[in-house]
Amino acid sequence: MKIIVLNGSPKGIESATMQYILYIQKKFPQHELKILNIAQQIKKLENNEEKFKEIIDDVKNSDGVIWGFPLYVMLVPSQYKRFIELITERKKEVAFTDKYTAVLATSIHFYDHTAINYMNGICDDFEMKFVGSFSADMFDLMFPKKREQLIIFAENLFNAIENNLPTTRKNLPLVKQAFEYVPGNLGKEVARIDTNGKKVLIITDSVDRSTNLGKMIQQFQSCFSTEIEIINIYDLEIKGGCLGCIQCGYDNICVYKDKDEFTEFWSVKLESADILVFAGNIVDRYLSSRWKMVFDRSFFNGHIPTLRERQFGFLISGPLGQIANLRQIIESIAELQDSNLVDIITDEYADSKTIDSLIYNFGKNLIIFSNSGYKKPQTFLAVGGNKIFRDAVYGRMRFVFQADHRHYEEHGFYDFPHNDKYAKKMNEKFIPLTQNEKFRKVFYSVLKTEMIKPLKSVVDNPDK
Repeated sequence: MKIIVLNGSPKGIESATMQYILYIQKKFPQHELKILNIAQQIKKLENNEEKFKEIIDDVKNSDGVIWGFPLYVMLVPSQYKRFIELITERKKEVAFTDKYTAVLATSIHFYDHTAINYMNGICDDFEMKFVGSFSADMFDLMFPKKREQLIIFAENLFNAIENNLPTTRKNLPLVKQAFEYVPGNLGKEVARIDTNGKKVLIITDSVDRSTNLGKMIQQFQSCFSTEIEIINIYDLEIKGGCLGCIQCGYDNICVYKDKDEFTEFWSVKLESADILVFAGNIVDRYLSSRWKMVFDRSFFNGHIPTLRERQFGFLISGPLGQIANLRQIIESIAELQDSNLVDIITDEYADSKTIDSLIYNFGKNLIIFSNSGYKKPQTFLAVGGNKIFRDAVYGRMRFVFQADHRHYEEHGFYDFPHNDKYAKKMNEKFIPLTQNEKFRKVFYSVLKTEMIKPLKSVVDNPDK
């Protein structure tokens, strides 16, 4: 059978992801796995419809499709995202309908689930028969047991195709409401919000005032007593998406640095703001590929939270409530930057007055929280994610991400459990004691009250 492999790596065949595909081909020579380097030639596909048509024809004439890609900032690379957009824009979804499909991704398991969830959703939207996914660590191919699992993954795909097996659908079609947001006039009786000297910056991919998003941005601006700056990311000169070259890992200098405006935009504009409001339309099951390019290119900072201690907010047009995966990505962006996500305002309410009041309150809270320095405690989204990179940068990836390592050392990111002297003493004392059954009975009978003693001392003396 013929399987089309849509390669999402900007590196083309010289990518870790494609080595997994080449291994599958070696193990199953009876099948043809044709690799198409989508991300690497995305500009050609945008400008040359005949070249794009050749890829669509390959998909039409195939028995199945493998979406193969490296993980870039919680999702597929922006170049791959753009290809998915082109499929919809040029109304070529029918070429994918009823095709058996699977996803193969490589990463260090940092938000690989959100990338796979996204692709699963895209496959469901294209009405494909989604067989499953394989999320590999970059170097899993080195280990026999991991290779065995990869072979089973491939066999499962081939078996489903050969036997026309049924597949489950995880995502329902998105229902987009036909609602036009009409902003109300705040009126003289409504006090405009004083920024108190805080720099508020709106970053968007659309300022079209005929759209709901454009009107939401305009309404947000009108809530303030001073002018709020807007940057349209389409006005920035950005030569291209992240190439995955990792040259920035040594000193946080992007290979594009002197070739376009992105580094200056991030380091000067964004990092000088106190409050950042990101505005965008939902395109398929994410924001636009232009937004994805911005997030991917920010990787020149490595894993250093350069926007920490800011207040974040989002203005979004589209069915966010139906895309839990995207909401989690948005929440994670703020947490991983060690900043505070104040709110996400969408046009889903389908009531202009409600949206007006939400936007005004949103603006007030951005200033209130910025003045007070409030930041919600991090959840697993950041705590767990940071530990993955802490361990990776301390260990096998230190020689690549040397800038991260220097930053992590300087800022105490290497907070390994074995450095907790208090915990070490407790374990040395109580683990041997709890081996005794009589002691355990006494120990667990008082444990509940003993555990909260330090907390009760604070509660009992709140002003200390």
